[in-house]
Amino acid sequence: MEGIKIYKRPKLKKPYFIVGWPGMGNVAFKAASYLVEKLKAEEFAELLPEDFFYLSASVIKSGMLEVPQLPQGKFYFWKNPGGRASNDLIIFISNAQPDLMKAEEYSKRILYLASSFKAEMVVSFASMPQPIDHTQEPGIWFASTSAQVNSPLKKFNFNLLSDGQISGMNGLFLGIAKREGFKGFCLFGEIPLYAIQIDNPKASCAVLAALTKILNIRIDFTQLIEQSNIMEDEINKLMDYLKLGPAAGQPGPIGEEEIEKIRNALGQLTKLPGSVKEKIEKLFEQTKTDLTKAGGLKAELDKWNVYKDYEDRFLDLFRGRENKGN
Repeated sequence: MEGIKIYKRPKLKKPYFIVGWPGMGNVAFKAASYLVEKLKAEEFAELLPEDFFYLSASVIKSGMLEVPQLPQGKFYFWKNPGGRASNDLIIFISNAQPDLMKAEEYSKRILYLASSFKAEMVVSFASMPQPIDHTQEPGIWFASTSAQVNSPLKKFNFNLLSDGQISGMNGLFLGIAKREGFKGFCLFGEIPLYAIQIDNPKASCAVLAALTKILNIRIDFTQLIEQSNIMEDEINKLMDYLKLGPAAGQPGPIGEEEIEKIRNALGQLTKLPGSVKEKIEKLFEQTKTDLTKAGGLKAELDKWNVYKDYEDRFLDLFRGRENKGN
């Protein structure tokens, strides 16, 4: 299959094909990634990035230039243990959206794989900015490729989006899928208008909960709920600061150090699932005493595209050994 590297070809029954890219609130990417983690879905293929992404800058770290890694697009599968009426899943996740001028060929390549597995339905997620508060539970909206697909979704009491558009790959992909003959639907999670640039695990949790109702499957939402609660607290602190502001010559309601902590929390809190962070930490501890574990550690960091975040710690494992040998 051109442009796709397949490691194994599982036998799947009536699979739903789920996709997720980063976007407003990181709703879709977070939802799809969490689904992979909780179902322990198995990676079986990847979309080669060279035809759709290009390098546009160098990364500077500790005063040194490096060329960044191209974005990753990976396919996972999960076999539903339910009966004949149940659906297996294929989940495609990419940590970046391609240049939309190349979106059609990019989408067709992904859909070719979906077609080869006779995917029964394509599912995407998206955010819906609304005049709501970040403490509110997000409402769920939906739209689909046909009235026939809409009909069974109405029983879940989601809101039907009658008019509008879904920007970026999370919306465009579904439109291209329809044109190529696929059935599909999109689930939208509401996010506050004032927080569209902040990760919104609460909306990701909401769209995933909606999907699990539709598919009649269960997953543990504990970590997403915890992330939602922490993020809510951090936004509350930041909003309190912005509302009150520092009086002339007086310190603000929180200090500069605390503000920096909030900024870091907002940027890093939901970057990785908690279980993945724990696994990475365990691998670091194992590699300290057994360098043969380094390959597995590096593979895990690359899988989640966070090697740069851990690069110094990773290299220190080897620097320590060099010093001992001197």
